[in-house]
Amino acid sequence: MASNPQNNKKLTLVSLILMIFTSVYGFNNIPRSFYKMGYAAIPWYILSGITFFIPFAFMMAEFGAAFKSEKGGIYSWMEKSVGPKFAFVGTFMWYASYIIWMVNVASGVWVPISNAIFGKDTTKTWSLLGLSGPKTLGLLGILWIIFVTFISTKGLDKIKKITSLGGTAVAALNIVLLVGAILVLIGNHGQLAQPIVGLSSFTTSPNPKYVGNIITSLAFVVYAIFAYGGIEVVGGLVDQTENAEKTFPKGVAISAVVISIGYSLGIFMVGIFTNWTNVMNTEGVHLGNAGYVVMANLGYALGNAFGASEATCVAMGAGIARFVGLSMFLALCGAFFTLTYAPLKQIIEGTPAKLWPGKMGELKNGMPINAMVIQCVTVCVMIALVTFGGDSMTKFFDILVAMTNVAMTLPYMFIALAFPAFKKKQEIVKPFEVFKTQGSASLWTAVVVLTVGFANVFCIIEPAINGDMLTTIYSIAGPVFFSIVAILMYSSYERKVKANSEDIAA
Repeated sequence: MASNPQNNKKLTLVSLILMIFTSVYGFNNIPRSFYKMGYAAIPWYILSGITFFIPFAFMMAEFGAAFKSEKGGIYSWMEKSVGPKFAFVGTFMWYASYIIWMVNVASGVWVPISNAIFGKDTTKTWSLLGLSGPKTLGLLGILWIIFVTFISTKGLDKIKKITSLGGTAVAALNIVLLVGAILVLIGNHGQLAQPIVGLSSFTTSPNPKYVGNIITSLAFVVYAIFAYGGIEVVGGLVDQTENAEKTFPKGVAISAVVISIGYSLGIFMVGIFTNWTNVMNTEGVHLGNAGYVVMANLGYALGNAFGASEATCVAMGAGIARFVGLSMFLALCGAFFTLTYAPLKQIIEGTPAKLWPGKMGELKNGMPINAMVIQCVTVCVMIALVTFGGDSMTKFFDILVAMTNVAMTLPYMFIALAFPAFKKKQEIVKPFEVFKTQGSASLWTAVVVLTVGFANVFCIIEPAINGDMLTTIYSIAGPVFFSIVAILMYSSYERKVKANSEDIAA
């Protein structure tokens, strides 16, 4: 086996699961969810897991097994099930959201490494070439994108090594959380830092923002869907998976169940050693640093539970915070390398070459290298505009992010809506089926689409109810804008095809 280079390039079950885990499971979602809603986040994760993630993941498994030889990922799935225009609009909206993700995260990736080195976020004081902290982070973000693109163009093997490392780091973080929480529970003789007072602890958030506000609570479903997002990214890797008919659906199924349970269990574990009022509801704690605050508190609580001195407890907290910083950096690296390559691979390989200008649609060694370079330049320009463009550009980017929030989940509706059409087509060989009948496929499609649809409606109207009408307007404008761009691109392609046909006929 080791001597066969072809087999070495194939993804095994373990490699695939680690790739899915890295792309989907965000450890930071656990402390952030506890910060937002406490134990009350758990039912929303369970509901979202049952009504969205698990059925959607099984749809991905069926699509992936049936189209294992297709290189276009979700575009190929939708195109062969419904049609090319439908597929392109859905895939383009999905891809555009990852461009914004890269712009967002490229500068923020240095925050966890700062925690790993210094035990806290010192990025505001960083300076290169005399630049201020934010501008330094922007410059580092540009260098980061160039580095990631350079490594990614070297092929799947390089990406596989990095994502496997990222997946291992995420697994290690969860082991620390699980083992640490159990030890604190034992040391405190079964007493929870965040007490459970009947069923209300899981239905009523300690956060005043969510108390008595059903719209805000329902809007949290979008946050949970974001936490589950990313499984469609690995759809483009079916053709790279060893024994794809069995390995791919098995990897998706295992990952879906583990991730769903992992989020809910993780939120509960945080409550074992973290009191929401005393730790989370304090000045200086926000979504950006909630993960470090929670895990530093784990170290402190662990020492305190077994009678360590105050100095030792603080040192233990700082030590775990450093470990979390390093682990999150590695996990973020894994996600970055996967998302830099896989979404672009799917949309380029699946769509007609004439859709893309120049040599953008060419593949070299199975990689869309020209498109990756253009993507790199685009992201770098956007980072530079945001970083060095002054307040007006910062405001522009805030608007861009607001436009993208809803657009990130809408492609899931496109993919799900294509599923019943996929099931109806008898000519498509389906080696793996979870939904045995057309009725069950249509039912679960409706459940997934309604879950995502209603969650987005509540997410859109919630800012308006709280007086932020602009965010609501931009949230609606995002999907509309990306849809128009996609339709214009496809219409241009159709005109080219028509013109060529007329030339040939003449």
